[in-house]
Amino acid sequence: MMSFVVQTSISERSPGRDVTILERHDDERLIEAPFSRLRYPPPVDSIVVTGGAGFIGSNLVRLALAEAPDRVVVVDKLTYSGHRTSLADVERNPRFAFIEADIADRDAMRAAMAAHRPRAVLNFAAETHVDRSIDGPDAFVRTNINGTYELLEASRAHLATRTAGDAERFRFLHVSTDEVYGTLGETGLFSEETPYAPNSPYAASKAAADHLVRAWHETFRVPTLLTNCSNNYGPYQFPEKLIPLMILTALEGKPLPIYGDGGNVRDWLYVEDHCRGILLVLEKGTPGAKYNIGGGNERTNLQIVDRLCEILESERPASGNAAFSSNGIRSYAQLKTFVPDRPGHDRRYAIDANKIRRELGWRPSYSFEEGLLRTVKWYLSNQDWCNAVQAGKDARARLGLATTPARGARA
Repeated sequence: MMSFVVQTSISERSPGRDVTILERHDDERLIEAPFSRLRYPPPVDSIVVTGGAGFIGSNLVRLALAEAPDRVVVVDKLTYSGHRTSLADVERNPRFAFIEADIADRDAMRAAMAAHRPRAVLNFAAETHVDRSIDGPDAFVRTNINGTYELLEASRAHLATRTAGDAERFRFLHVSTDEVYGTLGETGLFSEETPYAPNSPYAASKAAADHLVRAWHETFRVPTLLTNCSNNYGPYQFPEKLIPLMILTALEGKPLPIYGDGGNVRDWLYVEDHCRGILLVLEKGTPGAKYNIGGGNERTNLQIVDRLCEILESERPASGNAAFSSNGIRSYAQLKTFVPDRPGHDRRYAIDANKIRRELGWRPSYSFEEGLLRTVKWYLSNQDWCNAVQAGKDARARLGLATTPARGARA
């Protein structure tokens, strides 16, 4: 009569468990069975991505599932700019999970951490539109400040339940903006040492969150990482932001609103390049450090609109666009319309990204021209997504001119 013995060993050279099955013969000899050598993969680590149904977050989720081994747990409140449709192509991935929750909900965040025991939290969840922050700053304070606090505290509680080794490799990566630095003159760049000087409610709320992240590292030794990026553009961006706003409005033959004189300068970064930088910081960044991520592509808003009009004329000429048949306009460029500027509109942003280039070896893969063309083509090819995320909303209405307190706010 023959029986079997199972031997398990953990390899130091590669993760997982080696399992060997031995045959026990009548004479007590143990002989390796012909089918004996099996390889069990290691348990899959999880990362929590808050705001993963939004613009940058959904692009990060897609990239992480394609190129990293982790299980990706998205936490998103699904506000006006967060949509499950932005994750439709990854919903069936066995390494994907979704939790509909508010990051400012203490119980929900601690439950998520306990259930998934992540090796990292990547915080993309934020209210981000400057114009909306002028009209109604309450949501920005709740999500960007209180929400970050609750995530940090949930992470601190999570670390207390982990082994020393797991706690040491845990990371809390907070994604922030160059707007915390204020505005630049005609020259100069924002570095990691630039003093904070936020000028909008949005920027102030993100600056406050950045300070909390730093404090939780310095005081409680939470292994935090902080990134500050320049203006992102690319697929899945909600149409309230400049580039998708101009593309979709131009296709409808409607006026293209350009704030002030159109001379405000931004440094533009293709979203995939940003996401690759974030994943690089997650794996190689020094806990407690911050890294600026910028594309090195300074353009005025007017230059952006002009270039978009040129690309649209090439990809979908106005002469063949039915929206122009009755308005007497023959080109997209004729739709440009200058409108009153927003209050406190920062004149110029520009990022010095030398630190992440030097220390981590990050480089953008796309030139501005390549990224912009890819973006226009994506919106032209994904009208169903555009319609879905705008349904029931006045997504492209002019905001940010409020001079009185928002309804319900204290005067």
